[in-house]
Amino acid sequence: MGKVKKESFIEKFGKKIPDPVIIFMILYAVTFVLTLVMGGKEFTTLGADGADITYSVKNMLNAENFRWIFDNALLNNWLAYGGGVLGTILIVMLGVGLSEESGLLSTLIKKIGLKVSDKFLPVVLVFLGIMSSIATDAGYIILIPLAGLLYVGLKKNPLIGMAAAFAGVSAGFSANLIPGTPIDVIVGNNAKIFAEGQGVPFVSRAGEALNPATMHYFFIVASTILLSIIGYFVTAKFVKPRLEKETYVIPEDMNLNDFSVKPEENKALKSALIGLLIGLAIVIGLALGPLAPFIGEDGTKVNPIMDNVILIITFLFFMTGLFYGKRVGKFKNAMDIVKAMSKQMGGMGYVLVLTFFSYNFLALLSFSNIGTYITYLGASFLQNLGIDKYPVLLLIGFILVTALINLFVGGLTSKWMLLGPIFIPMLYNVNQNLTPDLVSAAYRLADSSTNVISPLMSYAGIILVFMRKYKPDYTLGDMIRLMMPYSIAFLIFWTTLLIGFFVFGLPLGF
Repeated sequence: MGKVKKESFIEKFGKKIPDPVIIFMILYAVTFVLTLVMGGKEFTTLGADGADITYSVKNMLNAENFRWIFDNALLNNWLAYGGGVLGTILIVMLGVGLSEESGLLSTLIKKIGLKVSDKFLPVVLVFLGIMSSIATDAGYIILIPLAGLLYVGLKKNPLIGMAAAFAGVSAGFSANLIPGTPIDVIVGNNAKIFAEGQGVPFVSRAGEALNPATMHYFFIVASTILLSIIGYFVTAKFVKPRLEKETYVIPEDMNLNDFSVKPEENKALKSALIGLLIGLAIVIGLALGPLAPFIGEDGTKVNPIMDNVILIITFLFFMTGLFYGKRVGKFKNAMDIVKAMSKQMGGMGYVLVLTFFSYNFLALLSFSNIGTYITYLGASFLQNLGIDKYPVLLLIGFILVTALINLFVGGLTSKWMLLGPIFIPMLYNVNQNLTPDLVSAAYRLADSSTNVISPLMSYAGIILVFMRKYKPDYTLGDMIRLMMPYSIAFLIFWTTLLIGFFVFGLPLGF
């Protein structure tokens, strides 16, 4: 009789973590009670221009604040939260779901599986996940479930592929090969405001003026390469060996037993290509016509195509799935297409329940200023560490505090608006080598690295839903345990890379 493996502390702890819906119910109640205890408490942080901004924790039992809960629970705090995250998830499921129901995705996976060894898939998935940040949230709701399907087709545990893709999409969120990504612009432009508003020169260590959109480009290119390699290593050495020993289920409506591609499926793939080309032609027509870039009233350039990239991707999935399904005989009439999309929507009930409680909690955290207060405590702790004479240690301290805060307060932009005005001038005044571009790069890597282990990250529950497709009893604790090696490895090696840039005086960008 073999020895029974003793469960680690993380495994035991992970199993005790309740379902995300229950977690957010509890957190909502706890936050509400905290507002009663701390209501009226004031604290002060620095604004972008160096002036003090005083915040006050709101007592949610106050009649006006209590009415806010009911007035905003359905629309602003749920359906419109984060600019309509829920709508984004649902609309993508229409296009991707049609492609899946048509059989297109299964056929593509079989084609890839016949040609690509799973040995090299993790590095590809991590890399694609990192690059997907240019398409906002598309990586979360498209690449991760596709990675699971790909591994099912290879007769491997789908969670291996999903973990690698999740690591790239979320933990590698701030890296990319493309300059001027939305994150570059958001972080860079605000860093300039924070610096100039408080008399800090917006220049590099070499004294050269910084371009907000490209001041990190060399660093994020190096980061993309490094994280792809680290993600591959973690998958190959830690995640894959463990998951290969675990069981998983294949949904009844997913038939990948016959791994050969039939002649009619090959013909249908050609039809799908025609659908894709027609779809691209329409997109190009829109990009040159009604959705062409223009200069807005405030003088900034507006790019409607990139602003609606989720709808564009959904449309392309729809076109390819439609043409494939029509050729293979899956869709004989319009009602078959409607039924295919409806079938995908039918499985989104849990997502609706989860997002209602999670988004309302996150909105309460923000409105009550409890989330702001948590960030304020983290900033105060770092200020009081007493390591002002050791710039590298101060930089590491800033990274660790930001990474820790990220576990409790979501939103890259909101935290940057609070931490940036404090630490850009503070760190520069400690040591003028700690320039705005270096501090903002440290923030980016810290904020991204712990995304995959934060239960409060907007898509954490959604990814868990995807994983439960193959492991129905999977818990949030299981997912955090699965992703922990990525988070730790990314944080250590990414920080080391930034310190290397700093110690050797390498430019972060141009």
